[in-house]
Amino acid sequence: MKQYLEDYVDVIRKLPLKKKYTKDELLISEFLIEKQDDLEIYYAPHNDYLNPNAKIFIVGITPGFEQMNTAISEARQCIADEMSLDEIKYRCKVAGRFSGSLRRNLITLLNELNLNNYLGITHAEQLFNEHDELLHTISLIPYPVFVKGKNYTGHSPKLLKTPLLLEYITKHFIDELSKLDDVFIIPLGKGVEEALLYLANQHLIKKEQILQGFPHPSGANAHRFKQFEENKESMLQQIDHWFNKDSNSTTKTNNLVRTMQSEDIERVMDI
Repeated sequence: MKQYLEDYVDVIRKLPLKKKYTKDELLISEFLIEKQDDLEIYYAPHNDYLNPNAKIFIVGITPGFEQMNTAISEARQCIADEMSLDEIKYRCKVAGRFSGSLRRNLITLLNELNLNNYLGITHAEQLFNEHDELLHTISLIPYPVFVKGKNYTGHSPKLLKTPLLLEYITKHFIDELSKLDDVFIIPLGKGVEEALLYLANQHLIKKEQILQGFPHPSGANAHRFKQFEENKESMLQQIDHWFNKDSNSTTKTNNLVRTMQSEDIERVMDI
């Protein structure tokens, strides 16, 4: 289930040194992790790194091909520069997390929610550079998923109705979250939010640590500003409640309410 850069270094090293690859170059058997019918899951190195000190946990559905390309291109350059594996993992995380217009849109929305004030920084953009120790990014499914060669969007097939995909959430995502102390989770879009709320209802994570109502910041989401404005007041209250909940306490809280049990997967599949 969990993949490691160490197992893919030789494959990445064989790639030509460049910034952009084609699907024919990356969607190859050497990077293929699992395949089921039209679903294919491939390796990308940007989720090998874990930031244990993070206070904000931004969660997407799954990396797309562009993110896969960026992370592998960064890894290829780092290998050529003879960097250590630990440094390569960190640099792939930095390179592969949200970039371009998606990052700009995300930063705009986070600033509108005054998140920087609670984190002691001046601007949400700092989460992606000089204060990235406060941020951890991940996807419910940590590796790129494709349906008939196209980016998986979380809808077809349905995320919580697909055992192969569900297993990544219950085994990988929950495990990763359990290693972070007291983080506030920002799900990107309704699909991620619904999956997280189900996990909360099963007492696998805490409902109050999930920011509800945050739209997916992609430019493809034409309704993101309307969704944001409709939920803004509620989100402001949620954020204030979370960051002020322990104002009189010095006790650290772990995010995991309880560990995942085998019967939980069956309950998810029944919804």
